Amino acid sequence: MGRSFDGTDRYIATPELATAVNAAVVLGRPLLIKGEPGTGKTLLAEEIARSLDKPLFEWHVKSTTKAQQGLYEYDAVSRLRDSQLGDVRVQDIRHYIVKGNLWEAFESDVQPVLLIDEIDKADIEFPNDLLRELDRMEFYVYETRETVRARHRPIIVITSNNEKELPDAFLRRCFFHYIRFPDEETMTKIVDVHFPGLKRDLVAEALRTFFRLREAPGLKKKPTTSELLDWIRLLVAEDIAPEALRGDDARSLLPPLYGALLKNEQDVHLLEQLVFLSRRNAR
Repeated sequence: MGRSFDGTDRYIATPELATAVNAAVVLGRPLLIKGEPGTGKTLLAEEIARSLDKPLFEWHVKSTTKAQQGLYEYDAVSRLRDSQLGDVRVQDIRHYIVKGNLWEAFESDVQPVLLIDEIDKADIEFPNDLLRELDRMEFYVYETRETVRARHRPIIVITSNNEKELPDAFLRRCFFHYIRFPDEETMTKIVDVHFPGLKRDLVAEALRTFFRLREAPGLKKKPTTSELLDWIRLLVAEDIAPEALRGDDARSLLPPLYGALLKNEQDVHLLEQLVFLSRRNAR
């Protein structure tokens, strides 16, 4: 099978995630990754490619994305313009075929990693429209009357934020893994990767505050890993002492530089109310 994936020096993979990646590679099936925002779903494909020394192709899906765009697009407008200008290139239609990410991955000389990011953003038919191509590892180009076949079956990583239910026929073809939000031990390892040598007491207090904040009842948007890392970067830059983060009750819910952790006014207002009620009850 070659090298297996078990995380990298900058990406902490749980044993369950590493097993899922390697199982998908062995089966030759797309790896469908779900999980809370900020749990490293998109970054996973980059780190798989880096760990296994493979090229990476990234297809970031938007609400307007069509499956055909991943294969190729025919630029008829440019061809019409060039024909009006007398350009000799119009004789060869290949000049107006724009290769998509899937085509580029299929043409790779070595096995690549292909990321299809946030597949649930697109129309519900989008996953179904890719079934044949992902199954057969080939597609037909009608304009040039040729079939494009994958030189090597890519390692395909597909991410979803659960905005839409994916079709059953699509799900059957994938190996599925849900990335759970990191527990305190895993999060400590993640922080260590990004901030090697950081004082233990600062890490401990920052994580204690972070998880207490996430557990506050009624939060509209819980802070994620990326926001924690931003916050710690600010704590270090501003030389905030661990003592400034300490507290044993709701009076400490609003930490220093909380704007890195909280991203909407409702959550700030909610925590301010909790602090106010806690102080009133403590009198």
